[in-house]
Amino acid sequence: MTSPAVTPITERLVVTGARGQLGRALLRHAPAARGYGRAELDITDADAVRAVLNPGDTVINCAAYTAVDQAETEVDAAFAGNATGPAVLAAACADIGARLVHISTDYVFPGTATRPYEPGDPTGPATVYGRSKLAGERAVLELDPRARIVRTAWVYTGTGGDFVATMRRLERERDTVNVVADQIGSPTYAPDLAGGLLELSGRLDAESGTAGGPSVIPRILHAGNAGRASWFDLARAVFAGLGADPERVRPCGTADFPRPAPRPAYSVLSGTAWAAAGLTPLREWRVALHDALTDISD
Repeated sequence: MTSPAVTPITERLVVTGARGQLGRALLRHAPAARGYGRAELDITDADAVRAVLNPGDTVINCAAYTAVDQAETEVDAAFAGNATGPAVLAAACADIGARLVHISTDYVFPGTATRPYEPGDPTGPATVYGRSKLAGERAVLELDPRARIVRTAWVYTGTGGDFVATMRRLERERDTVNVVADQIGSPTYAPDLAGGLLELSGRLDAESGTAGGPSVIPRILHAGNAGRASWFDLARAVFAGLGADPERVRPCGTADFPRPAPRPAYSVLSGTAWAAAGLTPLREWRVALHDALTDISD
């Protein structure tokens, strides 16, 4: 990925949700940033949030309730993490004079499109998780006029329990693997997304120090690695990247793996607005995956 032309003053960067895969990637890129996991900071606690923020800080909020299936029954917990927490952060940032970049998701869309979603396309989440994330977006936009929202999708590092990590494990454990081929999205390598978010934060930080007209950076942006893939495509690429036979990955349909929360059939996010704002487009997903697998093997 091309190095960002502008980077934030990392001593003024605050990362919430810092123990998740994106939060960890941000802190690796910006080790001087202040990172808070759930154990260190409850973002639904207004007093706790205000205690850690200073005027001029830039907050990248990666904290979220992400158990998509569990959210169908844990509705209050999902809305607390994905709506109440962002609202508290937005209100605090607006009052203190900090800047907020809030991370959201493709699940705010209905998943029925046939072309990449633009930031201004109509939303219509089909799950509790998606509705809670959309409620968080709306709260952030209402409470903090300077805040930005960045939607992303299919984020992975290849370690832990994400999809790429799961495929790495199953390649070792099984002769063949059945993977859904009728869900299409934008695989996004967390370190690439982290670099893009830092570039965005740097741009916003630079704008705050200059007089002039309105920002050219829209309130809502989409960021993800370029291109599109099904989970089946991604799994085959993982097998190939490991030197295994991709024919061991067999296609199946969503109906073969029923889940409590319906998955979007199509959730590709367009990077047009990101590029139009002068931000560096994230590289093609296959290139990013190759580097992810190489980094893991090293």
